[in-house]
Amino acid sequence: MVNYSPGLHVLATFSTSDLYLKDAGGCKKIFDELIAELDLQKVGEVYHSFTNGGFTAVVCLTESHVSIHTWPEHNIATFDVYLSNFQNNNTEKVNHFFKKTVLLLEATIISQQEIIR
Repeated sequence: MVNYSPGLHVLATFSTSDLYLKDAGGCKKIFDELIAELDLQKVGEVYHSFTNGGFTAVVCLTESHVSIHTWPEHNIATFDVYLSNFQNNNTEKVNHFFKKTVLLLEATIISQQEIIR
């Protein structure tokens, strides 16, 4: 029997202004601030902007990752954050990262799933 829980993974779809959904630089600033605030360790990142104005971003962390994919023409984004519990229980950090991202992007949650890994 396994007693170890690898961590919480939150996945969501939300709606917000197309201004946020086209602003990869603004998203990077939010993610960087949250990563620093939560004392997470970034090991790599990719931000890619598309011709429609949308963008995709994946930030790899020693603890795992955060990602966002935007569709400004539909005013929606998909977002996920997963942090491993390898050395610490990071459940509160996952919840904080998720809630603060939604707040700062002035988003309305369309759907949300929480997976206990």
